[in-house]
Amino acid sequence: MNSTEKEITYKTSNSYATLNHLSSTTKNVWFVCHGMGYLSRYFLRYFEGLNKEENYIIAPQAQSKYYIPPKFRHVGASWLTKENTVKETENVMRYFDAIFEAENIPNNLNFVVLGYSQGVSVAMRYVAKRKLQCQQLVLHSGGIPKELTSSDFSFYTGKTTMIYGTDDEYLNAERITIETTRANELFNNKVTIIPFDGKHVVNVDLINKLA
Repeated sequence: MNSTEKEITYKTSNSYATLNHLSSTTKNVWFVCHGMGYLSRYFLRYFEGLNKEENYIIAPQAQSKYYIPPKFRHVGASWLTKENTVKETENVMRYFDAIFEAENIPNNLNFVVLGYSQGVSVAMRYVAKRKLQCQQLVLHSGGIPKELTSSDFSFYTGKTTMIYGTDDEYLNAERITIETTRANELFNNKVTIIPFDGKHVVNVDLINKLA
């Protein structure tokens, strides 16, 4: 087989979803990255309990959409895979750049970046690569990218919160130890770790308390 893989660059477009309105009463702006199998407009439902006047939520949309088994009727999406991860990460970073440019968020507001499950990886990479100074970074039930080091977050002065379910079907005691240790290494032992009784689900009660 004499095949060659080539690469081209082209212009594309992608959607993102928002909840509530950015106004004079807004106190908190959330940038929330969904997990695998979600669409951004449905992921926003987990943030409907936040005060509508004070919270504005932006949910980017993973670009790789697919039909979800077993019935293949509903559509979900994925951020990254092990295939061509570096280049795909660059594409995601440029997409996030475009969202921030479009939204033009005032810098006097409390800014929260949250990643859930697979969304943790893109959220952390964006904060690290763009030196994004947010007031709080929330790592909810997801894995920390292996290439990130403490030097990537040496600029960061915000709060870091790690949330996970003690019965998460994708975690075991060893994995929890690895991830919590990594988080403390990256953020100089300044991480608030909040385990909860539950599986691999979005903890709405904890999200509401974070605001």
